[in-house]
Amino acid sequence: MSKSVAHSEDKSAENSITKPQAMPNDANIQLLQQQLLQQQRLLQTTQNQDDEIDLSELWRAIWAGKFTIIIISMIFAVASVFFALSKPDIYKASAILAPASSEGGGGLGAMAGQLGGLASMAGISLGGGGGVDKTGLALEILKSRSFIENFITKHDLLVPLMASKKWDMATDTLIINEEAYDIVNDKWLREVKAPKKPEPSTWETYKAFSKLVKVTQDKISSMVYIDIEFYSPTIAKQWLTWLIQDINEFMREQDKIEAKASIDYLTEQLVNIKVSTMETVFYQLIEEQTKNMMLTMVKKEYVLKTIDPAQVPDTKTKPQRALIVVLGTVFGGMLSVFIVLVRYFTTKDN
Repeated sequence: MSKSVAHSEDKSAENSITKPQAMPNDANIQLLQQQLLQQQRLLQTTQNQDDEIDLSELWRAIWAGKFTIIIISMIFAVASVFFALSKPDIYKASAILAPASSEGGGGLGAMAGQLGGLASMAGISLGGGGGVDKTGLALEILKSRSFIENFITKHDLLVPLMASKKWDMATDTLIINEEAYDIVNDKWLREVKAPKKPEPSTWETYKAFSKLVKVTQDKISSMVYIDIEFYSPTIAKQWLTWLIQDINEFMREQDKIEAKASIDYLTEQLVNIKVSTMETVFYQLIEEQTKNMMLTMVKKEYVLKTIDPAQVPDTKTKPQRALIVVLGTVFGGMLSVFIVLVRYFTTKDN
């Protein structure tokens, strides 16, 4: 009797142990999925609570430091006003130019299309059959260091360019920085570090003038736009007028020299020509260069023709004082909030 009872107890215990292991796999998977979902919901709820706590804490920190934020923002606003008022007015003179028509072209390249083959028989190279883009060349020369340095020297722009600090509207005169230049003794007083000297070098003047000039060309219409910014609107207009005149004169002289050299060379070569056909070619080339020489003498605006001449501007271009004040105030506000938050959390951690 006791054996049967013990046997039944062992069997029941065995069944109780093996029952969970016999649970279907689908049920286990569903149970695990439910547990994972519950854990995700719990984590999300906790995270949302933490976020709400963080945002509310940030707001409390900002509110607690509101006077600091207001004071720092006001300081930056006032400083921005003084900074904006301290900046001198800048005026911009502008001119619109068009490429001047070239009836003869400059140099031997103008005959390349017609007489290239015959000229090559005479031992003369006329180039690749296309004329040089004189407008593009003139604009590159206009921005070159040598041209700008010669321009500054020719018109005596060193003192107004490097020593002026603002413009007096009432008297229409430049105000010279007395710490940089002594007008009475004609002496430079700049305090600079070596290798610079009190008197500005040609490289310094070139860099300074290049910052004032802006040259652009429309690729579609080929129109050229030149701007000069300076303290004085009168001087800005005068410099721009001189710049246009000088680049036309420079290109005219270059073509004049080239045409004369070509004529002299062709004339010398005619002495050794025995074939009449070659003589005809040389005479045509000389005729072409003579036309080019004539154009350099009669065309006032040789490369760039003025469409809209430079005028004295009556409104300033820079500085944008309102924008400076707004940006300065906004920056001060952002900086003050950052300072308040850093101080709050640093104190809290300690």
